[in-house]
Amino acid sequence: MKLRITVEGVAYEVEVEVLEDGGTITAPPPIAMHHAPAAAKSTARSAKTAAPPAVRSAGAPGEKNCKAPIAGTIVQLKVKPGDAVAINQVLVVMEAMKMETNIACPVAGKVKNVVVKTGQAVKAGEVLVEFE
Repeated sequence: MKLRITVEGVAYEVEVEVLEDGGTITAPPPIAMHHAPAAAKSTARSAKTAAPPAVRSAGAPGEKNCKAPIAGTIVQLKVKPGDAVAINQVLVVMEAMKMETNIACPVAGKVKNVVVKTGQAVKAGEVLVEFE
């Protein structure tokens, strides 16, 4: 059986085997995967506009601080004091375990203070950005 699966805007065709007799498989069957060119071209993001794949919540809705959801290192600051921000706007990019994570804004408002600096190591729960 062939299935088409879309992951982050890229379509994949996958072949799977359905066991209708209730039998067991001792080793996984080989799976053929390839891009579905027609779907991939129409829905895939370009490399220039693609953001790091992980986006983490930065706090509870309505909270006046953006906190680090995980321990890591600050790679990039996307805001500065005085900037107007929207809910889910990326404020900070962190790196943890060699993966970049976008840290999203929990509230709409104005940036009061950016507490961290690029290259700084932070712990989970540490305040990154304060809002007015």
